Amino acid sequence: MKMSPQQFLDWESKSITLLAMSGAGKTTLANKLPKDKWFHYSGDYRIGTKYLEEPILDNIKQQAMDVPFLRNLLLTDSIYICNNITVNNLAPISSFLGKLGDPAIGGLPLKEFKRRQALHHQAEVNAMSDVPEFIEKAENIYGYKHFLNDAGGSVCELDSPEVIQTLAEHTLILYIQIPAQMEHTIIQRAKSDPKPLYYRESFLDEKLAEFLALKQFDDADAIVPDEFVSWVFPELFQSRLPRYQAIADQFGYTVSAEDIGHAEGENDFLQLVYDAIVKQS
Repeated sequence: MKMSPQQFLDWESKSITLLAMSGAGKTTLANKLPKDKWFHYSGDYRIGTKYLEEPILDNIKQQAMDVPFLRNLLLTDSIYICNNITVNNLAPISSFLGKLGDPAIGGLPLKEFKRRQALHHQAEVNAMSDVPEFIEKAENIYGYKHFLNDAGGSVCELDSPEVIQTLAEHTLILYIQIPAQMEHTIIQRAKSDPKPLYYRESFLDEKLAEFLALKQFDDADAIVPDEFVSWVFPELFQSRLPRYQAIADQFGYTVSAEDIGHAEGENDFLQLVYDAIVKQS
């Protein structure tokens, strides 16, 4: 939501959405705020524990059924499998998303990869649509004064105006802009340690065609999974920046990741938001 600097100061129960690429410092900032005053809503945590819980478990069970020892234990109900997703450990979500490429070396066929991408897309839409409900719960049930929505890095890719409108109506959207000197670090980190990612389908189709032509591959099953993720990440990074900025320009405000990194606590954070509102008013 847009507001004047004074309206922000007078806003008794503040609800703020953090919008940024992974690595910009969203979760680090959340951990610096008083835990008895700020309800930390993690979009990724909600996705993994609510909307993708069953698909994630099914994927793990399918892998376990390929191991005869585990298969027998599962079929006789001698063991059970559960997730241990936390705000700081989202590995089960990443393992479910997987990487596109040769199944013989851990990749996913294109059809299955896109199926999982579609499930993640809907899960993220649902998780962000839940924000107004959780703002009420945080205050009325749990007694938190303020609410922080730690949105996933792919929120800008949902192509769902309804989701952004919902966030803008119920929260102040704060885009954490990554300065040029940090871009290189984040890109190099992602290339050296490739992680599963969500892609808009149109972006995926375009970049996959480019990669196949570059490597002279006939289809996606020939791809080495980590090679595609490393190659495509800088393209994905650059494609998201104008999308973040467009959301901030229309619905919210922009701060620097450097300034966020220097914030030591609640007062510093609120001053940054106030200064951003003053600057953009």
